[in-house]
Amino acid sequence: MEHIRKAFLPVMSPRYSQILANVARHVLLTPEEAADFIQLLGTQQVASGDHLLVAGARAPCLWFVVSGCVRTYATDAEGREHNLAFSTEGWWCTDSASFFDGGRAKLTLQALEETDLLSLSLSDLENLCIQVPKFERFFRLLSQKGYQLLERRLGAMLRLTAEARFIRFHQQYPRLLNRVAQKHIASYLGITPEFLSMLRRKHTSPARS
Repeated sequence: MEHIRKAFLPVMSPRYSQILANVARHVLLTPEEAADFIQLLGTQQVASGDHLLVAGARAPCLWFVVSGCVRTYATDAEGREHNLAFSTEGWWCTDSASFFDGGRAKLTLQALEETDLLSLSLSDLENLCIQVPKFERFFRLLSQKGYQLLERRLGAMLRLTAEARFIRFHQQYPRLLNRVAQKHIASYLGITPEFLSMLRRKHTSPARS
């Protein structure tokens, strides 16, 4: 294994630099640990409009977005789609319950742009955490952050007006207004596309958005 690591390190593709930077925000890896991690990652390219995961299937992996944009949504009994998250460069995404527990997914993940992804299976994640204990901390912190973001989003939906939710979204994710279709953002905010259009005219300008 050691000779494989040494041979792999000098030719590590630049496309992995983003995920290594993401990990480095929480844990410091040695070059050998980074190489071991990279060798476990799969690669996937998804065309705009195609699905990574559909509700009813099992989530095969945890995805990291290298480039592009993925929306995560649920569909209600009447067939209406409710957007829960948008994952762009540097974000992780999956149906967590399906991925970790092996059940069928309740959520659907769709690429909104041509999207380049790295993937990690559950078995490889578990082995990685055993072999490189630093990753146990990394994925714990990643889960904590995701849970905190979910709490804040639910709190905003309950406490804030539609206009305040839009302002918050625009401040947090200003580039998404021009990357994601208006109907998807409106669904995420719990408002109509028409009201979203009015809020955009009121609170943004061509120079700012």
